Amino acid sequence: MLLACAGAAMAAAPALVKASYDVHKDGLHVATVSDLFEQRGNTYSIISESNPAGLLAMFVRTRIKVTSNGSLTAAGLRPDQLDYGRLDDPGKNVSARFDWKNQQINMTFDGRNETVALPANTQDRLSLLYQFMFLPPEKFDNLAFHMTNGKKIESYRYQLAGRETLATPLGALNTIHLVKQREADDNAVEVWLSPAHQNLPVKVLIVENDGSKFEQLITRIETK
Repeated sequence: MLLACAGAAMAAAPALVKASYDVHKDGLHVATVSDLFEQRGNTYSIISESNPAGLLAMFVRTRIKVTSNGSLTAAGLRPDQLDYGRLDDPGKNVSARFDWKNQQINMTFDGRNETVALPANTQDRLSLLYQFMFLPPEKFDNLAFHMTNGKKIESYRYQLAGRETLATPLGALNTIHLVKQREADDNAVEVWLSPAHQNLPVKVLIVENDGSKFEQLITRIETK
């Protein structure tokens, strides 16, 4: 039965997704992001590359490449390896290796190596965005999971804020709007999913504690 459920989830999600986003900080265009998601058999891979944009590209050389690789299960994506690479500064690279058999995660960052307990439903910062493709709609009412950025594991809980029509470079999109329930000192996070595109995030808004706003908005989606 579990194999059948996993097969159904894989069949519902596209085998290939190419997506591009514009990133704005406080209204200023600061970066472009290009994602490539692929599923092959019972495995997946995601590559996300970020480059400076606008006036910032004249002064900043920061280029970031994030990869996530893992398995496809009845519950969706199960990451095995996360790598965050600063192509201009390898000293800031981060990696995480998921040991599901022993329920541990090994994280390497800032010259340190740490191994901690691995909660059953943990996603990494990249697989999380594509996990929505594998979730049934009723999950969006109250969605709880763990997420790691390769340095720590945090508990996340999203609640459904409603359905909205969102203006994007792709035109008006009907979306599912999710809002992260904040704990003390948390950033505010909101996500808009497009049912017409297998519930891929088409907009992400992050408001940091100092008031800085980061908005990531879809500019292109190609699926197969």
